[in-house]
Amino acid sequence: MTMSPIELLINDAELGQVAADSLVADPAVESVTSSPLRPVHNGFKAFIDGRSFDVSEIAIVTLLQAVAAGKEVLFLPLTALGRYQHQTLISTKDLRVEDLPGRTVGVRAWSQTTGVWVRGFLAEQYGVDLPSVGWRTYSAGHVPEQPDPAWVSRAPEGHGLAEDLLAGEVDFAMMGNDRPDGEGVHSVIDSPKQVAEEWARQVGYIPVNHVIAVSRSAARAVPGAVCGMYDALAAVLESRNAGTSGPPLSPYGFEGLRPAVTAAARFAWDQGLLARRVDYDELVGGTSEALGVPASRLGG
Repeated sequence: MTMSPIELLINDAELGQVAADSLVADPAVESVTSSPLRPVHNGFKAFIDGRSFDVSEIAIVTLLQAVAAGKEVLFLPLTALGRYQHQTLISTKDLRVEDLPGRTVGVRAWSQTTGVWVRGFLAEQYGVDLPSVGWRTYSAGHVPEQPDPAWVSRAPEGHGLAEDLLAGEVDFAMMGNDRPDGEGVHSVIDSPKQVAEEWARQVGYIPVNHVIAVSRSAARAVPGAVCGMYDALAAVLESRNAGTSGPPLSPYGFEGLRPAVTAAARFAWDQGLLARRVDYDELVGGTSEALGVPASRLGG
């Protein structure tokens, strides 16, 4: 079977080029197009609904929600974005983690993976009772079938997270790449990089944000091409991990990503983000079945 065109949505320039080159080299693929859409999270909903993209970078929590909702997307065990997260809890006020109960915390969307990781840290490392905090979101998630918990509120129409943080309308915010440069903005957790590195050493993984996914139709139509793309991307990630100490920032393979994705699924369930529990082996089995390969073919 042949398939054309295959449309990619991958933010990382090197990963996107390697994926495109690998796919187009397969005789079953007639052509490949790479979407310029940025930020890539603006394409996640179209991908999981089957309206656009055959291979896409996707946030882990969005992937888990999509699987729980029965969407036709499959997990490829490749890290598209891995980073530490402890620095993303920020404030403009003289506040600490122990001040969270009763305070207002803004996050772009309840399902945003950065927020899910940080709330997981707060609950497990710092003993924060999450419903005791006043959570404020600014947009819906990518899977509308999954509503936010009743103890989460939506910001007034026209408000923005960065603006509310700088104006003091929220006490804390969870922000990654979109963190504002305003005066007084600081990470709430002291020495966040050192804290995050020590946490990662203790748990054995880093908090992966984005992975690669493929539509079920593409996986079944051109399984050899998808497996070849996996091999090419895994080689890039292996080179990025070379020489690092501690858990790798770019894990790959089913076993390599098992700890991080399992933890993300647990946090997502605990935070009211999933319609049902999603077991990691369900992800492994779904991908392996569609591609017609054993899990070991993709590092399992």
